Amino acid sequence: MNISLHSALLQQNSQLKIGIIHYTKIVVSESPQMIKGRTQLYQENLYLELSENPVTERPGIAEWRKVWKSFGADPNRYRHSAESLMRRIAKQNYLIPFNSGVDLNNFFSLQYEIPIGIYDAEKIEGDIQISLGDEETGYEGINGRYNSLNKILFSGDKKGAFGSPFVDSVRTAITEETKEALQIFYLRLSLDESECRQLLATAGKMFTQVNGGDFKTALLTENNLEVTVE
Repeated sequence: MNISLHSALLQQNSQLKIGIIHYTKIVVSESPQMIKGRTQLYQENLYLELSENPVTERPGIAEWRKVWKSFGADPNRYRHSAESLMRRIAKQNYLIPFNSGVDLNNFFSLQYEIPIGIYDAEKIEGDIQISLGDEETGYEGINGRYNSLNKILFSGDKKGAFGSPFVDSVRTAITEETKEALQIFYLRLSLDESECRQLLATAGKMFTQVNGGDFKTALLTENNLEVTVE
């Protein structure tokens, strides 16, 4: 499949960088105790940090709030997923383990302070384009309700929108049946391309250490608007 970045997005924010990791031959299951323990400890330490410094002052969270505004969305009304996760932790509403794919995705999002989506690649139809939503863009989300994506970035395939840095859809959700997955990283604009590639490589290595399989990474920028995933 081809994955592309709509050129109009770069006219509004030329520093936009989207990371891609394509996983094959993975085995998604209940997270091992090591991951559960590490994630719990990370959340407890993060809670202590957030009691002294507000969520919105975290560098990655603040950067993505600015990106939200640059595309016309209200970051106070529609919080990106990394901020939503962090606000839960600030209230000691810690994340409950779900499966080894979702749990690691959430861990990466907290660690890097960026929105990240993960999708069952076999449920995606045709090529993917990352665009800006309008009043007609939306889907049933994993949060249990219909989500409008007006002025919010989204990933769409032949059937329509399936993911965003706001909330992901039910249609392409990761389950323990998933064998091939696509992870989309909404990277911090302040990172240069070499830092972005290193981040993706580190995340992909950890993910496959837990879930097995293989991975390949790619980076979408103003100088590279399209990549091919095989």
